[in-house]
Amino acid sequence: MLSTAALTLLALLAAALLALAGAGTPAAVAHLAFAVGIVPLILAAMTHFVPVLTRTGDPSAAIRRLPFFAQFAGLTAVLGLQGWLPYHVVYAAAAVDFVLAAILLRWIVRRASATLGKPHPGWRWYAGALALLMLALLTILATAVLPAEWVAWRRLHLHLNTLGLVGLAAFGTLPVLLPTALGQADPEAAGWLKRRFWSMFLAVVLLAAGAAFYWPVSVAGAAILLVLALGLVAQWLRRFGPRPLLADGAACALLAAVTGWSLCLLAGTLHAAGLIPARPTLSAWAAAFLLPLVTGALSQLLPVWRWPGARTPERDAMRRQLVAGGSWRALAFLAAGVAFIADQGTPGAAFLLAGMLIFASSLLRAMRISRSTR
Repeated sequence: MLSTAALTLLALLAAALLALAGAGTPAAVAHLAFAVGIVPLILAAMTHFVPVLTRTGDPSAAIRRLPFFAQFAGLTAVLGLQGWLPYHVVYAAAAVDFVLAAILLRWIVRRASATLGKPHPGWRWYAGALALLMLALLTILATAVLPAEWVAWRRLHLHLNTLGLVGLAAFGTLPVLLPTALGQADPEAAGWLKRRFWSMFLAVVLLAAGAAFYWPVSVAGAAILLVLALGLVAQWLRRFGPRPLLADGAACALLAAVTGWSLCLLAGTLHAAGLIPARPTLSAWAAAFLLPLVTGALSQLLPVWRWPGARTPERDAMRRQLVAGGSWRALAFLAAGVAFIADQGTPGAAFLLAGMLIFASSLLRAMRISRSTR
């Protein structure tokens, strides 16, 4: 887990620096962040959460290695997109990732069926996220068969990844992870996950298909996703109140991620109508949704991954360092997203860099904590 998280952070940092410097092809830089960074981290998180949701044992060594294979495949795709390897390796990397996703999906379904009693409904969100990832990977292979439809396949691929894989995995985790960050329980979380799964899954498919083939349809999907996200925020506000949500660095970052998601849905609708270009919208998604999500989740999970088992003083100390400045970095990421949507690239980059530096500083202090603190 720790090595996957470390490589994810390095990939995100490298992609951000390359984007700010204008180096590398846009496709290669984007896939450095996503295929090398985000996808393997999501797969690793699934191997961590599914045994908890299904009350089954730890994953086998083979399952735990899947994120490393995904990172290797992602790096191969980046090299192909950059032109340093023949382009056909991109298709090979997509095929490898498809197989890895299929293996993990089968493992999740088997774990759910082996549960004594009913498994937690969160497992369906991970299964749905993997199913949409597999569809996104098929669109890459489709470009080789039907190159004339390349633009439609690209749009479908983009939305199935950003809203499908990341969106479903995120919203399948947030109703449980945010209360955990606050040290409280939310009895409504399981019910929300059970009731909202098909609504979100079908809304993502609707939005992705509309973006690829007929943009007014995508607006309906975006509206459904926006209502679901705002409903979750309302549930948190009723249960916990605004002050605890804003006071804890991890919870504040996760709340900011949902806010950024909602902001990007509105921006995406404007882009679909031809009112704003695509690139600022994608940059806003990374800044206002993805980075608060990743930094907030890692603030809560890294101490557990580093010291699994019973709660220890060093785990608490590491978490205190990771959540320090969490509210400020969440605000910086949201400000970056707003700036990107407004097509103000320089201020957006400055806010983005500020948020990443705050997290990097917290992470460096946290990693210096050792067993000697006990």
